[in-house]
Amino acid sequence: MDRFLEMQTFNAVVDAGSFVKAADALGMSKAAVSRYVVDMETRLGVRLLHRTTRRLSLTDEGQIFYVRSKELLAELAEAEDEITSRSDAASGLLRINAPFTFGVLHLAPLWGAFRVRHPNVKLDVTLADRLVDLVEEGYDVAIRIANLENSTLVSKRLATTRMVLCASPQYLKLHGTPKHPGELADHAVISYSYWSTKDEWPFKGPLGPVSVKTNPCIHTNNGDTCRAAALASQGIILQPSFLVGDDLASGALVELMPEFRSLELGIYAVYPSRKHVSPKVRALIDFLTNHFSQPGMTW
Repeated sequence: MDRFLEMQTFNAVVDAGSFVKAADALGMSKAAVSRYVVDMETRLGVRLLHRTTRRLSLTDEGQIFYVRSKELLAELAEAEDEITSRSDAASGLLRINAPFTFGVLHLAPLWGAFRVRHPNVKLDVTLADRLVDLVEEGYDVAIRIANLENSTLVSKRLATTRMVLCASPQYLKLHGTPKHPGELADHAVISYSYWSTKDEWPFKGPLGPVSVKTNPCIHTNNGDTCRAAALASQGIILQPSFLVGDDLASGALVELMPEFRSLELGIYAVYPSRKHVSPKVRALIDFLTNHFSQPGMTW
């Protein structure tokens, strides 16, 4: 007997709350639904449902099996959706949101290559550092640089970047080089408005976590402005390596206190649901995954 059909029938009974309602939902007879569940209980050697004349309820074993079987059925449906979506050509309008600086530096050069591969896809790319609501604002995909452990969105990790504490050699010559995060409270800092911890900058040092309340001389909602101010010797910044990496390599900026590491963030492509992912969204996710996984690339 088809085990997946057994699981599907058992889940339908639990969800509907009765054999009769499950039979109607599945287009089966009540006898067939009952037989599937009884045969599965016999094969497993456990009772999954308590049955009375008035109601059904799950046994402890039934609760465990219900949760696991529901996950398996969802994964099967996801696999089928993915194969179906891949069989169709990507086409139509694809609305993308991305952080401003990352979008300019690392995504803008890619759109031409993506369009060559998928000429029937039209792109609408919006750059904004604020957190957009994908569903409310009608975006198909967003690129986010964050920790997404608690996100309700579906996400694909593309790469990682780390937050780097740095300043110009001229600033350090005039104001001294801090040796401990606590000293940042006495320095000029340029603060990024959308930084999740605001003006409280976190680090992990040799002796454990350290955080310091900074006193910014400049607030801005744009990473490029932070970088420009640091290059002009206006203060110390905490910005992602994808933005300041070239400046660190050239010596225009100097990393401070490397033994005190700040956050490492994921670079994700996020989309609202894993159900019925459209070919155009799947094509973009695959394209970006391939690009950002190339050897030798650092962010």
